[in-house]
Amino acid sequence: MATKKIFSGVQPSGNLHLGNYIGAIKNFVNLQNEGNECIFCVVDLHAITVKQDPKILKQNIRETAATFIASGINPKKSIIFNQSSVSAHSQASWLLSCVARMGWLNRMTQFKEKAGKDKEKASVGLYIYPVLMAADILLYDATHVPVGEDQKQHLELARDISKKFNTDFNAADFFKIPEPLIQKNFARIMSLKDGTKKMSKSDPSDLSRINLTDTENEIINKIKKAKTDTNPFPTSIDNLKSRPEIENLIGIYSSLSGTKIEDLLNKFKGQNFSLFKEDLSELLIKKISPISKEINKLNKDISFIDQVLKEGSEKANELSSKKIEDIKKKFGF
Repeated sequence: MATKKIFSGVQPSGNLHLGNYIGAIKNFVNLQNEGNECIFCVVDLHAITVKQDPKILKQNIRETAATFIASGINPKKSIIFNQSSVSAHSQASWLLSCVARMGWLNRMTQFKEKAGKDKEKASVGLYIYPVLMAADILLYDATHVPVGEDQKQHLELARDISKKFNTDFNAADFFKIPEPLIQKNFARIMSLKDGTKKMSKSDPSDLSRINLTDTENEIINKIKKAKTDTNPFPTSIDNLKSRPEIENLIGIYSSLSGTKIEDLLNKFKGQNFSLFKEDLSELLIKKISPISKEINKLNKDISFIDQVLKEGSEKANELSSKKIEDIKKKFGF
């Protein structure tokens, strides 16, 4: 298979959890290890579409980079950098916003969800966020972008912008048309307290999620208290559809172990949920605890993280600076 050029970003929101790992970061590591050319960005410019505490944001940028590295992203194989340190992102965002159409942005459902009923008070940045995301991707001629279902519409916008730019400036191959890489299984990990809601750091209950920095005892306690039901362990995939909490826990087990769901159903058939939860806790500790320990270690080594981000930014700047100059020439600058 041909090597893909991958670009993806994670917001430095702090407190990354199991949902971020299974839904995104684990996939990043796989893409890197398959020999693809990978660029992973801490998208701190995206983070400021809502008000941030500057000190906490700086800390979260470093922690997100530490999580990348602790999870297996190798800065010698992949580029890791923070978006604000490469000026081409801001420049390209403005230039491409002059190509994007209002009608396209008005269709973005995520803005409507995040802005809520009082959208007049939302920042302009939140509204034009998808144009910056398009700039992030197009600057590096990315061929593929790992996205969740909630970001698929934004990637479609990036594709629309790239096509319109190429047409407007009579430059058929100037921008690559990026393809989505959508994880088919376990892209959305749900809350441990409510299987109908996505696992989120904004949930007021810490018991709703497994944080990547949780201790072994915290993992055991959270899985023990994770919501199930009074029915027996399911025996078929069809039986899972009406039991979201059970489906979520089995999905987590399947994703981390690489075991098919059908095989897990056969393995635990007739067993109590307590036995399944014990096994799941052991698996989580085996997979997550080494990451947790490495994150904690890296968080104390600020100079190392800053050096990784600096070197990554230099590489990203080298790639993006030529592209931004070429974009400017197309406009006549």
